[in-house]
Amino acid sequence: MQFEQLNELVNFARQHSPYFKQHYSGISESITAIAELPLINPSEYWQNSQILNQWPVLTASPAQALVFKTGGSTSAGKLSVYTREEWHRLVSDFGRGLTTQFKPADRVANLFFAGDLYASFLFIHDALAYVAEDITEFPFTGQVANEELAEAIVQHNINVLAGVPAQLLTFASGLLRQGQVLTGVDTVLFGGESLFAAQRQILSQVFPNARIASIGYASVDAGFIGSSHRDCNEGEHRSPDGHALIEIIDEHTGELIDTCGRSGQLVLTNPQRRLMPLIRYPVGDRACWLEPVGTAMRKFALMGRSASSQRVRVGILSLIPEEIGACVQTCTASDHWQLLIEQAAHKDVLILKWVPAATSPAHGDAERALLARLIEDYSLIEQLQAQQLLELHIQTCTLEDLARHPRSGKCLRVHDLRRYDEPTTEAA
Repeated sequence: MQFEQLNELVNFARQHSPYFKQHYSGISESITAIAELPLINPSEYWQNSQILNQWPVLTASPAQALVFKTGGSTSAGKLSVYTREEWHRLVSDFGRGLTTQFKPADRVANLFFAGDLYASFLFIHDALAYVAEDITEFPFTGQVANEELAEAIVQHNINVLAGVPAQLLTFASGLLRQGQVLTGVDTVLFGGESLFAAQRQILSQVFPNARIASIGYASVDAGFIGSSHRDCNEGEHRSPDGHALIEIIDEHTGELIDTCGRSGQLVLTNPQRRLMPLIRYPVGDRACWLEPVGTAMRKFALMGRSASSQRVRVGILSLIPEEIGACVQTCTASDHWQLLIEQAAHKDVLILKWVPAATSPAHGDAERALLARLIEDYSLIEQLQAQQLLELHIQTCTLEDLARHPRSGKCLRVHDLRRYDEPTTEAA
């Protein structure tokens, strides 16, 4: 991104958005390095986003716009807004970047979710129109019954499945129980969450001829973050040159990381987003560079969720650490807690650790109340547990048991222990 373009975007944002006017108070109207701009604080950025005419981030009234929900429970979900022009640019750039994952005459089942302001199905549907290969889409959505989907795949010679890992695993688990194998599926594309080694093994049992790959890296709030090419292993993506600027920042010092192999928080600036500007926005993930500075479409690898993330994705479940902290305080009278995320076989495992305080109720009562409150706030927990895709445990511990940042010593609210760096070679 040229500095003239960046300066124009920054000045436009501060002139038309009350949030950015305050955010950039004291910042020169002409900067010479992007590091002169402060990072967005997501908690402040999303405040009042549920009521669009009261959201100070917006630079104009959302006329001729698309509105989607992003993250959290129904009550806490934020709204993300695109003009028609911004949405068109998003899906066209993403679709063109997705072209390398397809071959002519592919028949694609779109199994992403639609309805209730979810973006994923519409996003993939619109993006597939810009794939530069002659492909055919079957827009089933994620609500299709397993038996119906299996029959349709055989009947219509569908060879590509595209969906979120939880939906794909639910479908695969049903096929396993019935002893059914779909040899005609040669590609499985997943998005919305990482897919781990044990989960891949389940998919490979029922789709033995399938290449399994990311469909790309995007979110409804940040937009297009990384494209998936045939040379990308698990967790790897290429930065979308010309669409967005990607930075990796040291979470403790704020230092810009340009060397390969050193992890930091992923930060995005999108010059196309003007109704809802995104300028140095932490997307919530950690990453490291895999190629040197100056490499076109520079490759990076995801390294788990940022400790300061405002949203934690576990399968199709979105958890808000701020909400979890409020639950812990209400049910246990403790302010000391930590959420651990692990993988065991094909399941995600959540362990909520909390430190009893002098005023805490009996530990058993507190944990039962906390479990009930979490299930009330996040109803998907019960669904994922029933599908054998999630385990949730609540444990008491001491302060010494809580993992801390190795440099700052601060307690990590979210400690993501899932392995994102297990190599999986894709077929050329």
